[in-house]
Formats: sequence, C-alpha cells, structure tokens
Amino acid sequence: MKKSTTTLITATVVFFSCTQSSESTSNAVGGKTPNPTKHATSRPTRRFSSRHEYVETNGARVLIQNSFPKSRINYTEPTGRKYIYAVFWTQIINKTPTSLELAIDFPADSFELPASSGNYMKLLLPPDTLIPDKELLSDYGLAAKPFLDQNLRKPTSIRRTIRSTDSSAFYVVTLSNRGVGGTLRTGFSLEHPNLVYRVNEKAIPGGKIDLKKLMFPK
Repeated sequence: MKKSTTTLITATVVFFSCTQSSESTSNAVGGKTPNPTKHATSRPTRRFSSRHEYVETNGARVLIQNSFPKSRINYTEPTGRKYIYAVFWTQIINKTPTSLELAIDFPADSFELPASSGNYMKLLLPPDTLIPDKELLSDYGLAAKPFLDQNLRKPTSIRRTIRSTDSSAFYVVTLSNRGVGGTLRTGFSLEHPNLVYRVNEKAIPGGKIDLKKLMFPK
C-alpha cells in the first residue's frame, strides 16, 4: 500500500444542512434570515460508538450512527503478506422530506496513523448492505476475506439513494500493516461543508455538500 495523506470521500445531500454543535444564524440574504441548524452528538451506547444528529428548525433531521469494531484479526493476502483488519458499519437515517443521495469513494492508497509512526491504514467500502440480522454475527456478517482478496489494492466506493423516512447501513473495513495498539474508533460525521471519516484522532476530509437547495448558517 502506498502512503497518502488524503482520502477522497464525495457526498451529495439534498435538503440538509449542519454546522458546529451550537445553534447559529447566517447573515440575511434577500431580506430573509435562513433557519438555524443544530448538531447534537450523543455519548457511546452498547450499539453505537458515536451518533450524530443534524436538525433543521422545521423538524427535518438526518442521523449518522457509527458502530464499534469487530474482528481486528489477521488477514493474509494471496501473496502471503499479513495485515490486521476490523469491520465497522455506519447507518444514515433520512428524516427529511426529500431523498438523500450518497456517494462515497475511498482511494487505493493508505495513510499513516499520526500516533503510530510507520503504521499505515487503508479504508475499504464493501458493496454489501448491513441488515439487522447480521449485527450479532462475526464481522457483522460480512464475508471479509473474499472481499479483501478481490479489492485489497483497488479504490472502493458506494452509491446510495436514501429515500425520505428511510435509512441505509453500509460497511467500512480498516486494514493496517501493524494494527492499532489500543482502542480503535471510527465513524462518519458532517463538518460543514465536508463529510469526514475519523480513525481515532485522524480526520479524513473530502466530502462536499450540494448547496444548490440549501442555505447553511455561518
């Protein structure tokens, strides 16, 4: 895997906005003041390591829920090289009046973990959809080894349309040459205007929000 300091994530979201954790209001445009937005992050629960809620004053909401890891065991590629992998999932719940278009792309390159010099990690997106029946299974029910065998050195991506009042849950696999010595926590969140994936203290930006139908508070 090659060293890279930037991972590209692209996201398009319709009728949705977020800002810092406090409520704020933007400057008036055309004599109108846009509605403020709230962002609340809950504490970890037995099911989620993090949960972010983005709320418009008209009641529209989008929730992003991130899981704890499973596995963190050895993966050996067909050439014999060994890695440590972990499986996570993220669920996005759309409680807005319109569909949410989600596009996420992870490159083939890896990045170095800041607290562990020489430890490189790669992120991969399996195409599978997590269903509730799989949550208690090993690797959350993902056939991890066949997926890694086929996609170890490829960029991976997913495309989802999440309809109003619907949700979608997808997997993320972390793969590193040495593993993380200690707690491993990851997850998506929205940090205006980016969709960000965090691996412990490492923030990986890249996603952009479609502003055509939105007015973001400053």
